[in-house]
Amino acid sequence: MLDFDLTEEQRLLEQSVREWGAREVAPKIHDLDREHRFDRNILPQMAKLGLLGCSVPVEYGGAGMDYVSLGIVSEELEYVDTSLRVIMSVHAGLNCLSLLTWGTEDQKQRYLVPQAQGHKIATYGLTEPAAGSDVRGIQTVAVKKGDRYYLTGEKMWISLADVADNFLVFAWTDMEKKKQRDPSGISAFILERAFKGFSSGTLKEKWGILAGNTGFFKMEDVEVPETNLVGKPGEGFKIAMFALDQGRYTVAAGATGLVRACRDASVKYAKERKAFGSAIAEYQLVKEMIAQMESDYQAARLLWLRAGFLKNNGRRNTRETGLAKWFATVASERAAGDAVQVHGANGYSDEYPVGRFYRNCKGAVIYEGTREIHKIMQADYVLGFRQDRPTRCELPAHKA
Repeated sequence: MLDFDLTEEQRLLEQSVREWGAREVAPKIHDLDREHRFDRNILPQMAKLGLLGCSVPVEYGGAGMDYVSLGIVSEELEYVDTSLRVIMSVHAGLNCLSLLTWGTEDQKQRYLVPQAQGHKIATYGLTEPAAGSDVRGIQTVAVKKGDRYYLTGEKMWISLADVADNFLVFAWTDMEKKKQRDPSGISAFILERAFKGFSSGTLKEKWGILAGNTGFFKMEDVEVPETNLVGKPGEGFKIAMFALDQGRYTVAAGATGLVRACRDASVKYAKERKAFGSAIAEYQLVKEMIAQMESDYQAARLLWLRAGFLKNNGRRNTRETGLAKWFATVASERAAGDAVQVHGANGYSDEYPVGRFYRNCKGAVIYEGTREIHKIMQADYVLGFRQDRPTRCELPAHKA
């Protein structure tokens, strides 16, 4: 029989993250959002709770929690604000789990351990000004000279770009394959902010996730030691896609938390607001919107839990994680739109949180595989046009 109950440890984690978010972040998130300000003090607090190394084994400085716990953390953080979950996505999901799986022992000791402990903050650099869903369109190049690579290019729409210490970056190392758009010519590297030729900046004109840091970074002949090559030369595309499996998982769980936040805010308001002599919660079309939020929340949670179960057991979950990400993010957009509608004119103001939910939800429908990309992927799975092939390195199963 399947057991859908969380373990005692998972329930305690859920409670502790929920209480921390409500106590330390929720009271000030409105002002942080209005001021477009990222609060760096949040990071050491998350580190103290063990969140930044959530699913990294203890021997590498992490908390040793399972992958379902990573989903729980992501859901609870986004319930407070999307900017908190984004930290987990890029630091823990995209970067740390990639180093855990593909990194050398030396790389794990030098980078994964301090990242898992929260002494260093990490992110992921794939997207460029002219390349998003089309990974083969990236223009960053890495030229090898002796035992060094020299990276030149620009990455855009990078979460924590102006905050992170370490970056997992993708670049062409085979120029002939670049001309042919052959992804086996892409490699992955670990860059440090302190490397000469590296510079970054913050994007100021975002529409949502205003309490988070999003920016760009540039590389001008950044010298990277060969020991910072992740995986083998030419494995960058595979590593990038592997990383997205982990990032999409946190996005799916996070979007589920946003659906719940929309539901809870709508329930509270609908009971308080009166129209035509009755609380609007009494009206059928308001109930319909709240019912849809509840349905979407329960379905989205089951989808990310299934992906987490597969991860825990060392089973490939690209298909399941993609479906969870697609469903949950589209559901969060629907829930946020309906939450604004339930609030009426007040939903269009900044007095209530649902306007922030509405601005924040849209990003996840675009990044880490657009809604349209995931639709095509899921159709291709069903039609038999797509199959996930084994890779040289797979996410390790959780060891209790």
